[in-house]
Amino acid sequence: MVDGGLPAHLDGFVRAVREAGIPVGISAAVDAAQVLTAVDLLDREQLRHGLAAVLLQRAAQRPTYDVLFDLWWPLSDRPSLPAEDDADTEATPDDGTTDAERHAALAAQLREELLRRLLDGDEEALRRFARTAVDQLGQGQPSASGQSFFSYRVLRALSPDTLVSQLLDGLLGGADRGGLAEQVARQTVRERLAAFRAAVEAEVRRRSAAERGRDRVARTAVKPLADQVDFLRAQSADLAELRRSVAPLARRLAARLSAKRRMGREGRLDFRRTVRASLATGGVPVVTHHKPRTVHKPELVVLCDISGSVAGFSHFTLMLTQALREHFSGVRAFAFVDSTDEVTRFFAPGADVADAVQRIGREAEVVTFDGHSDYGNALGVFAEKWATAVGPKTSLLVLGDGRTNYRQPGLPVLADLVRRARSAYWLNPEPARLWGSGDSAADRYAEVIPMVEVRNAAQLAEFVTTL
Repeated sequence: MVDGGLPAHLDGFVRAVREAGIPVGISAAVDAAQVLTAVDLLDREQLRHGLAAVLLQRAAQRPTYDVLFDLWWPLSDRPSLPAEDDADTEATPDDGTTDAERHAALAAQLREELLRRLLDGDEEALRRFARTAVDQLGQGQPSASGQSFFSYRVLRALSPDTLVSQLLDGLLGGADRGGLAEQVARQTVRERLAAFRAAVEAEVRRRSAAERGRDRVARTAVKPLADQVDFLRAQSADLAELRRSVAPLARRLAARLSAKRRMGREGRLDFRRTVRASLATGGVPVVTHHKPRTVHKPELVVLCDISGSVAGFSHFTLMLTQALREHFSGVRAFAFVDSTDEVTRFFAPGADVADAVQRIGREAEVVTFDGHSDYGNALGVFAEKWATAVGPKTSLLVLGDGRTNYRQPGLPVLADLVRRARSAYWLNPEPARLWGSGDSAADRYAEVIPMVEVRNAAQLAEFVTTL
């Protein structure tokens, strides 16, 4: 524990949570201090859940929080297993056997112990067993700062996934396989195996933190929250998590783009009603009457760069396009690389976005020359073929990094589209400091259309909020 005792330790933990991207205000930090006075500090899980209740706002933040909690509030240094278990797992004396044979014998003993722990289902005992397993099986080559430990060594030696059949037999108690009982047992097995793997990884992180420092380990062990993952670096698992954030963002974006229409509900002057009402005031039109304005869903045109340099961003924006169709009366989507094609047909209601992206790559005519981005030609093709797509009722959304491969940027065409649209915005997944560097024409595009840095879902949410 750091100098300053428990309050300073809690302050360091709260700062780590905040640095990981989880917003923690002053009031939440004060509430966390109150939690320490309300829970049993010797009950680690009670402390974990108590602090989570005041520090977290969304369930998606919990995995990041749990990693940090295990680093700042590690399992105590009490014996990992009872004395009789320690005796079973002690290394055998040198009796002529090789190191490999001794390691195999030790792994077999620990594997039997793991089976018993998994059948018992005692989470605390399973975590303490994980400490013993990491201590005896997870050691690798010493690093410059001390002994190194690896979770994959433990999991490879114990092969917990191969215990499924024995665990099912033990949980079913000899009953026949099949039916609801087996489904429940299989789910229980999956949960306990996942808990053991998590315990092993947490113990390895704890030992690494003891050697290298908590802050250093936290920077590498904590995975960024889904809404903070850069689109340009997003993996398939990140995109799956981002998919859940698309629908609320689409609803908010639609509401913001149509806000001006809702604010001005009074239409043109109703001359006859105004004159009739003025008779009561001597012919002076003190009160004017207007015809009601019909508020329609806004129309949207999306121009999306789907070249390889922005693959992760384009995948997300196409997901956003699909979700926006529920809120706009007319959503037309256009994709481009060095040419442009309308891809609205791939986003029918209920269509799978991943399948739509694959079909766009196969069927859409977005490549004419060499398959490298050509914004000038793509904008020219759009203006030539779909000149009427953008009008006074249309909101235009351009999505891309603005890197032209040193080709003509097509600024006059874009300026004309912006002039004809009701509103227009360009969302750029690159940091603003890179706009205009190399082959980027983003700084020049920003002169004719409002350009916003949108590197992750959090920045997109901020753009929607301030729109």
